[in-house]
Amino acid sequence: MKEYFKRLWNALWASTDLDERALSLIEEAKIRVNMLKEELEDIKKVNKNKGRKPNYKNKKKTNNNTKK
Repeated sequence: MKEYFKRLWNALWASTDLDERALSLIEEAKIRVNMLKEELEDIKKVNKNKGRKPNYKNKKKTNNNTKK
């Protein structure tokens, strides 16, 4: 009886294309994840933080305009 159900299950599973659809969805998901990673790396390169911008108000002025 157990063998009968095993064969029936295998026959039903073989007659459907669920496994093929699942494999194609997994492959498509992997491709999309890789594309997303590449896009995020590109964004990271463009938006690199170069550090704090200098505050010119607090910067000391030098007197280079002295007459000799």
